[in-house]
Amino acid sequence: MSENRSDEENLRQEFEALGKNLVEALRSAWEAPESRRLREEMTSSLAELGVTLKREAEFLANSPAAQQARQGVEQVGEKLRAPEVHQKVRTELVSALQNLNQELQKVIERWQASPGDAAASGTQTDEPHNDNPEGIG
Repeated sequence: MSENRSDEENLRQEFEALGKNLVEALRSAWEAPESRRLREEMTSSLAELGVTLKREAEFLANSPAAQQARQGVEQVGEKLRAPEVHQKVRTELVSALQNLNQELQKVIERWQASPGDAAASGTQTDEPHNDNPEGIG
């Protein structure tokens, strides 16, 4: 029994030492001059990239293609706000959630059953999966 405790204590100590060593290695790598220089270069490059992307985004936002795309998105948005679409989405969402809950319940039941119960009752754990049991869609 004491040998088990000793092994557990040794294991705990080794994991603790590993954690401390990993922290120190990461700290040393982070604080190294080369690492600092690379971080500064990356920061500078990202700032330049941000300025360039902002300038290009402003240019593209005012282009005829962007205005046409904006109109298309607005039209799609209007169609999505239609009550029929909302009802269909709700119906499909309820159906999907029901299926998910049924499948989760099956998994829970399998996990809760003891291995002997599953073998004795002939329960199969490799049931074929039916993504659409109601034939919807």
